Formats: sequence, C-alpha cells, structure tokens
Amino acid sequence: MADEEWAERQRQLTAAGLLVLGKAAQSRIQRLSDISSLIEAAQRSNVTMLNERAVEEMLTLVPTEETIDAPPSIPRSEQATLPNPESQSTFGRTLAPVGTQVLAPPVRRHGLDHYSLDDFPMLAKDVDAEIEIHFDITGRSMTEGKMQDIRSCFSDRLRQIRQMMISGRALPRRPISVSEAWRNRQRYSSRDYEVTLVGLVSTEGWARTGTLKFDIEDETMEVRCLLKPPSGASSLHPALDGLMNDDVVGVSGYFLMGEGDPRFFVTDIHMPPLGRHSKAAASEAEAVSAAFLSDVHVGSKTFLAPQWEKMIEWFRTDPLARTVKYFVLSGDGVDGVGIYPGQERHLAIKDLFNQYGELARLLEGLPDWVDLMILPGNHDAVRPAEPQPALDPEVQQEYSDAVFVGNPCDFSLHGVRVLSYHGKSIDDFVAGLRSVTYSSPELAMRAMMERRHLAPSWGGKTPLSPEPEDRMVISTVPDIFVTGHVHGHYVGNHKGTTMVHSSTWQDQTDYQRMLGFQPKPCILTIVNLHTHATASIPFA
Repeated sequence: MADEEWAERQRQLTAAGLLVLGKAAQSRIQRLSDISSLIEAAQRSNVTMLNERAVEEMLTLVPTEETIDAPPSIPRSEQATLPNPESQSTFGRTLAPVGTQVLAPPVRRHGLDHYSLDDFPMLAKDVDAEIEIHFDITGRSMTEGKMQDIRSCFSDRLRQIRQMMISGRALPRRPISVSEAWRNRQRYSSRDYEVTLVGLVSTEGWARTGTLKFDIEDETMEVRCLLKPPSGASSLHPALDGLMNDDVVGVSGYFLMGEGDPRFFVTDIHMPPLGRHSKAAASEAEAVSAAFLSDVHVGSKTFLAPQWEKMIEWFRTDPLARTVKYFVLSGDGVDGVGIYPGQERHLAIKDLFNQYGELARLLEGLPDWVDLMILPGNHDAVRPAEPQPALDPEVQQEYSDAVFVGNPCDFSLHGVRVLSYHGKSIDDFVAGLRSVTYSSPELAMRAMMERRHLAPSWGGKTPLSPEPEDRMVISTVPDIFVTGHVHGHYVGNHKGTTMVHSSTWQDQTDYQRMLGFQPKPCILTIVNLHTHATASIPFA
C-alpha cells in the first residue's frame, strides 16, 4: 500500500478516535480491503488502541471482506406449475424511489467533532518558530501592595474600559461623572432627561420584586442603582444573570426622587464593545498548528500516566501530529505542595522540585519539531496573585528549549494573536453569575470577553496584584482565547474568536467527586493557525 493510501487510512482511524501501535498492527490493517468493519468493531468494544493483538480480536467480532466467502452458486430449477419469472415481463408500480444511501461518519468518542486532515496542511518541521510576546508580567511587576497601588489599579481599569466604550460608540451619549449627575439630580429625574454614567460595580443582589440593586462608583462618588429586567430579556441579560463586583459598566437612566435618598433608575445597561472579530491568519507557507493543554498535575496520585504515553505515541505516528509546531501548557503543570489542607495524602510525588523534574521528563517525549510554552497556574511555585510571573529560573533549568511566560500571557504565533489565561477567576464567575457553572466554563470565558476583563472581582476567590496599570484588562481582542483550571473541555467560537478551554490530565479528584463534577481529561486540542480549523484528540 502506498504511503498516501496509508495516510488516508490513518486519518480515518484517528477521526474515529483510534490509535495504531506498532508496525505489525499497521501491516495487518494495510492488508484489509476495507477498514469500516474494523472501526465499527473497535467502537462497539470501546477500544482505542490498536496493536496487532487488538486488531485480530476486533476482526473476529465483525466480519470483514477477508472473512466472508461468497455463497455457492445454486442453479434455480424451473417449476412446472409456474411460468419462468425470467421470461415474463415485469408489470407493477414503484411505491417509493430508491435513493443512494449516504453513510454518516461514525460518532467520535465523547461527542467530539470530526475534522479533516486537509485543514491541517503544513508539516511543522518545515517551518521556523515565530513567537512574539505582547504582554507578560515577568520582571515588570511594579506594585508595593499599598492602598495607592489599589486605587491606581482600579482608576486605570475604569479609564481603559470607559475609553473603549466611548471610542467604540457603546454609549448613547457622552457620559458624565457621578458627582455631576448627583448635583443635577432634580434635572435628571424623568425619562425626558436621562443621563449616562460609567463606573465600577458593587453588587447587593436582587430584591424580592426581581430588581437588581447595585452601586456605580467612579473617581468622584457612588450612587445606588436599580435595574429591572426588560420585557423578553435573555437569561444572560445582567438584570437576570447578575453583575460581577468591580465590573466596569455604563448605565443610562434617571433619578427617582422620593422621601428617602434618590435612586438611579437604570433604563439601559451598557457593556464594553465587543463586535464581530475578524481573525488574523498565518500565511499559507506557515500553516502549522498549535496544541493546547492545561492542568497536567504531575505529582498527584490521579495523574493519568498511561494516557500520557498514548499521547506521546500519537505524536510519533499520527499525520495530524506532524502539523503541531507549538504546545501551550496553560498552568498547573504540577500538583504542587501545600496548596490545600490535606493535599499530602493525595500526592504520589511529595517534593515540589521532583514534581517539576518529572514534568520535564514527560515533556521530553514530545518530538523535536514541537516548541513548548509553559504558563503558571494556581498550583505552581509562583505568587498566587494575578498576573503571575513565569516559573522561577531554578525550575526552568530542568527544561530544554521551553519558553516560560507569565499568566496571563498575550502573544502571537505567526501573526495569530493568542490570549492564554489559566482561568482561576472562573471560580468567581461561577459564584457571581447565574448562568455560569463548572460544567460550562465557556460561559465564563464569554463573560470575560464581554466585560473585556479576565478577573474583575477584588477580594473574591482570585487573588489579584494591584499593579498601577490593570494588566488583566483585555485591551486587544484575541484571535484565540485559551483557559484551563476547571478540568473541562470546550472548543467553539464567540464573535469571531476561537475559544479553547483546555483539558486536564488528572482523573476525578475526591473534591470533584463530592461536588458530583465529572472532569473531561486527556483531550488534546489542536488549532491550525492558517485555516483556524480545530481538532480534539481523546486519549482516555
């Protein structure tokens, strides 16, 4: 069988979630005239790895053309009492037209989408690496943690996002300061004289009537706001879904004057602008791919070592793997030490540096054409406050040819803008918004994009470093937005941005079992930088 024919068969097997191991298995499969029966048998048996023995076992379950002999030809004798049917004209009517049957491709495991190898056209070894870092906090942290730093951080956030709203025409009129609106509250006390404000949110919650109560604060003062759900509002409307503490939003409305303190009645709420994004693409001559993974948790007893070896074997043998130029690990490469009470009893490797040494050994199995990028997460040996710097040089020396960056990191691969963030703030979005759950992390990612901020809430579950410039603001809309942290998996599109929630390499933990949460481990996400096609490869 020619190399091209084998490559096509390997593509069909990979699309069905099957990995061929060894020359003997390859040779056996090459001798088959058709592999659809083999694929069907493997999927029915829940087999994912095909060595020679597995191939033979699968072929015994569903007959192939090799195992089916044609039935003997039996001459038909004519009956004396009936006319020969072959000598008679056929009369009758067609009850239904017979169409050509279109066979649907087999369903992939975990419900993952199919992909075409044609959308991943370039071999990685034929292209030089091209990485440009736009933002990384490493070596650039300016804060001393003082109150003035906190004020500067929030003032800068308000300034950045307010300017986005004004320049992006997200507001119906030019906003005025809260203090100016308050001074003229008698004037702005009816629908005929509405005003627009922009500020930071401090939420109180919903009244029994369903009205959302919150404060808006800018550099001058704060005012209490009331927001009723509009008729026919989507469940994602802020009046129903909620707001995050320290969101920057715009509100239009008027003051309700009564016996108590005036309240600002919100007739419309304005989020930062996020229009349809037009993605950049690598050139046709640089049409390589990037692979995304997170939360490997080396050192944990629940690290899935056999599945890691399957992935390394896939990198050595699969045609799609040969297109992968970059491997981005978005935090929590190790399980860490002392991250939570009682962690030690869950550790297979109890020394932190030994955990990083084992991770380095595992990553050495990647082919030499793959360039590695490593970000930290909340389990890593860096400060917990975000933005986080890159791993310490003492840790980095365990690794060869890896690019270490901070969390989050804004960078480009062959001109394609990538924003990678570990995703600790997803915990805050789950707590703060009604729509977001741990089983749907993509909704938290959409909320970040719509707010143009990765982690808005100060004092929540995500420690934040009060840098004089708020570097968690999404100042440039990315072509690819990547998170991890909650051990799910998602690939999709939001307003033109490819969104990837990277899978984990850790089995269900005791804490997840207590919550009833089932992770989606061992799925490698591939994105081609030219076509922006995606592929999700399962190894468990």
